[in-house]
Amino acid sequence: MLTSKNPVKTKAWAELLKQYRSVKDLQIKNFFKEDRDRFEKFHIVFEDIVFDYSKNFINEQIKSTFIQLCDEISLKDSIEKMFSGDMINQTEKRAVLHTALRNRSSVPVFVEGKDVMPGITRVLEKMKDFSTKVISGVLKGSTGKKFTDVVNIGIGGSDLGPAMVTKALTPFHIPDIKVHFVSNIDGSHIVDTLNGLNPETTLFIIASKTFTTLETMTNALYARSWISDVLGQDAVYYHFAAVSTNIDKVKKFGINPENVFGFWDWVGGRYSLWSAIGLPIAIAVGFDRFSELLEGAYAMDMHFKNSAFDKNIPVLMALLGIWYNNFFKAETHAVLPYSQHLERFPAFLQQLDMESNGKSVDREGDKITYQTGPVIWGEPGTNGQHAFFQLLHQGTKMVPCDFIAGANSIYKEEDHQRKLIANFLAQTEALMNGKTAEEVREELERAGMGRDEIEVLLPYKVFEGNRPTNTILFRELNPRTLGSLIAMYEHKVFVQGVILNVFSFDQWGVELGKSLAKTILKDMEGEKISGNHDSSTLNLIKIWREMNSG
Repeated sequence: MLTSKNPVKTKAWAELLKQYRSVKDLQIKNFFKEDRDRFEKFHIVFEDIVFDYSKNFINEQIKSTFIQLCDEISLKDSIEKMFSGDMINQTEKRAVLHTALRNRSSVPVFVEGKDVMPGITRVLEKMKDFSTKVISGVLKGSTGKKFTDVVNIGIGGSDLGPAMVTKALTPFHIPDIKVHFVSNIDGSHIVDTLNGLNPETTLFIIASKTFTTLETMTNALYARSWISDVLGQDAVYYHFAAVSTNIDKVKKFGINPENVFGFWDWVGGRYSLWSAIGLPIAIAVGFDRFSELLEGAYAMDMHFKNSAFDKNIPVLMALLGIWYNNFFKAETHAVLPYSQHLERFPAFLQQLDMESNGKSVDREGDKITYQTGPVIWGEPGTNGQHAFFQLLHQGTKMVPCDFIAGANSIYKEEDHQRKLIANFLAQTEALMNGKTAEEVREELERAGMGRDEIEVLLPYKVFEGNRPTNTILFRELNPRTLGSLIAMYEHKVFVQGVILNVFSFDQWGVELGKSLAKTILKDMEGEKISGNHDSSTLNLIKIWREMNSG
């Protein structure tokens, strides 16, 4: 079990409050003027990844207090417990071992006295065999044709992770096979996806641990009809695979038991892309590339587990997040990848972070009085610069940002890449430095503008600056680097959960709406509305029935 300790009651927290008061009105840009070696002191290099956190409200004293906080809440012990298979997901009585899924060493990992690594190895070998057969054409559809399209049907962690990674690794895709993702119960999602596909050459992967998830099974049943209406019911056996633990339901659905991939209850949905849930990734890029993804994550695991906290990227990212959320009262955090291939990365991090640490009760079951998880959001640059960056630069809210980019284009589009990275670097500099009234006045005078015009326009062109950012720059976006990047954020979220004294690996908050939906669905389908609803919901159900009747 994880140690339970209210962070607000630690000595380090009280000291951080004092340090916040001493730096909150200072200018980050002046830190650089006072210390030419600031970048050297506040950046970390891990393999091909550079993490620069020098453009933050941080100094050596604050950093030292951060580490004191880690010691007071026994972070080292918590890390060891996660990696060793302790039951740290206490509300669900489960271990948390996504790290074991990418364990590339020969070290065994035990859960309740049993080494889980042989089972993980067997599933990986089965994934390798299956993906290789799909790619090569050895595995065919019911009419003997090679599969050209694979449709993954899942939702939440069974969709976001593999969909994000598959998109991110587009340059590495296997030719002549396309992987698609369907998650939304909105019928337009699956209809639009299947439009233009050929049932004879389409393979479906149904990703649902219980094989009962409403959205997933609604889409799965549609897909089964789409296949059987054209190819006959027996074709389901050849055109479907499943990632599930409910073998009985999978068999009843008509799926070949040999095409079923299991996983374990110590794999949380938002951490499951490393498991058989990653099967569509292995098909999209080949199993060797999938292995490189695992290797990158494992390398970051070892950095996180073994590095001193003052040189530990996930730990420092977590501490900076708490610093801004709880002391500077910045309630949101923007993730801004300057990479079109990382288009889905902010959405993936929304689930990872907000589903993990969006809690208001601590490990003792008591109501929390401090801030827990922030609101995570973002879009790729440079698109965001022509949208919400106005608020980042001149709005009334402080929004700490992570800027992420690869130094090189995988497609060798050097002109595009230079301009992309110029914007990437310029934004962090602009957010920190801003532009003073004096600088604006000089600029307008040089442009030949009159004094009266200048005085009217001047306040609108002033940038306060002093907006904190992290910069994450890597050589290029490849499977290994992506694996490290994802694991880095996973561990950041874990550290924040430990410090904030919440259980990061359950998600009870998603249950209530889903259970109420079942009651409302009965009232929509029945002759009478029997559920006990408020007047708004009751009348909206009636209006829907009227609208739907004709």
